[in-house]
Amino acid sequence: MSYFFRTYKIMIRIKVTSLRLIIVYFCLVTAPAYATMSCLQDTTITASQQTNLIFNGIYRQNVNTGFFGNEYGNKTRSTLVADVNPNVLLLNSKNSRFFVLFSPRVKLRLLDAHKSPVRSPSYMPGAKVYFRIGDNVMRPDFFSLAYSHHSNGQDGPTLDAAGNFNRGEGKFTTNFYTLDYTAGKRKVSSQLSQSRYSSIGTELHTGLFNRGYSKELDGNYGFVRINGSWTYDILKGKSGDNKFNNHQRLQARFTYIADKYKDYGSLNLVKRLNASVQYNYQFGFMDNVALALGAGYRGQDDYNIYFEDSYSFVSVGIVYGVAFDLHKKPNTPAR
Repeated sequence: MSYFFRTYKIMIRIKVTSLRLIIVYFCLVTAPAYATMSCLQDTTITASQQTNLIFNGIYRQNVNTGFFGNEYGNKTRSTLVADVNPNVLLLNSKNSRFFVLFSPRVKLRLLDAHKSPVRSPSYMPGAKVYFRIGDNVMRPDFFSLAYSHHSNGQDGPTLDAAGNFNRGEGKFTTNFYTLDYTAGKRKVSSQLSQSRYSSIGTELHTGLFNRGYSKELDGNYGFVRINGSWTYDILKGKSGDNKFNNHQRLQARFTYIADKYKDYGSLNLVKRLNASVQYNYQFGFMDNVALALGAGYRGQDDYNIYFEDSYSFVSVGIVYGVAFDLHKKPNTPAR
């Protein structure tokens, strides 16, 4: 009986060993073919898909960044200014010419006062859709359509007893749509990438349609605005490296209030114009962040219920976001 069991165990071992050899042989024979098939699936891409991929990189380059630092010049002094703008990409596919993102954006000013309060944050969540017009990746042009909300999280009366805007606890609310057209010019090589983008567009607030806003803003706040920007990027590379040494950006922006606004004339730039210029420098070892130095003028402050203020400012800090996630990586298309 024991002889029978020993013989049975030996036969089982032989069968298991044979099965293992068959599996190994199968893997050795089929693996190269499978790898080739996978490679073909990864690299076989249509011209339209390749264009979509490159444009997705162009859109990312034009996404608004976040900011941490401080501004100097506002009569309401601060110790920290932040534009918390974490862009969440909802659609970023090689199979679509559309590019969609959402941001739960919040702007903060930590006041230079006792206990450093943040009295009235600007809550500005919104969604944005980019879509290209043509397929020329070296001279790209595209539209972007966005919807945004802007409020300060307060529920007190917008006006105080004296009829002035209540900055302490007054409610501020508006909603708006933006439509922008952007045209660019790019030069891309293994050592250098240069790009210029110019944008122009309009911003329409829902107060025009008597809905979704604080009624007290009528005649005091700009509901129709013209927005524009100009961006110049230089990314320099290094031979044998798969990352850029640095990324420099110069960006200018402006906003002009175009509708009826108190008794200010249509050419009163002191109260109607917001303009700024910013220089960014990103070292090669940085990922998604860059140093920032800027200056500008606000005819109407863009920080919720503080909109009546007009002043010049200087800003120092860092910017961050997908717009600075432009380091070259293996197997990704040049942007």
